[in-house]
Amino acid sequence: MMARTTGSTRAAATRELILSAAERLFAEHGVVAVSNRQVSEAAGQGNNTAVGYHFGSKVDLIRAILRKHSSPIEQLRAEMVAEVGDSADVRDWVACVVRPSTRYLAALGAPTWFGRFGAQVMTDPAYRQIMVAESLNSPSLLRATDGLHSCLPDLPLEVRLERRDMVRQLMVHMIAERERALAEGEPTPRRTWEDAANGLIDGIVGLYMAPVTGPAR
Repeated sequence: MMARTTGSTRAAATRELILSAAERLFAEHGVVAVSNRQVSEAAGQGNNTAVGYHFGSKVDLIRAILRKHSSPIEQLRAEMVAEVGDSADVRDWVACVVRPSTRYLAALGAPTWFGRFGAQVMTDPAYRQIMVAESLNSPSLLRATDGLHSCLPDLPLEVRLERRDMVRQLMVHMIAERERALAEGEPTPRRTWEDAANGLIDGIVGLYMAPVTGPAR
């Protein structure tokens, strides 16, 4: 039993090393540019098949990285959604979308790579749907989206969906850019992640509340 426990602990530690190395390499170089062999080497694994052994395909590895971070973010968002209740304020629901991610990254401390990892995945046609599918499995995010849409009854559905896509791009790339600047010691427009979230929320609320020009298809 002791040997089995020790083996399980070692395997879990190896998996964590691989996840961390893959996340950093994918964030810095892109998903396609990084091979499983490079990930294994960066994780200190002499066996070049370590990634395949522990995770399977690159798709499985990407999904594992997303789930490693999505669980604590989901918990933060669920708490915020519960506090918001049945609010009719657009800003409350936008905050439920934005703040869990920024607060999570703030808690991790610099440097982080998850923001840039997400941007790399979202801009890669081969892997983008993995991230989108994972977000659709978030009960708190779906609730926040429903709450937001309930505050915008006069906004045509097509426009709501269009602006939802705009918001996704804005969040992914603004968070990634701030994370990059922090990692490289560059100045940022906002001092803290909480301040950065305020700016994002301001912009997203304005985006949703903007007038609609021309007919929705």
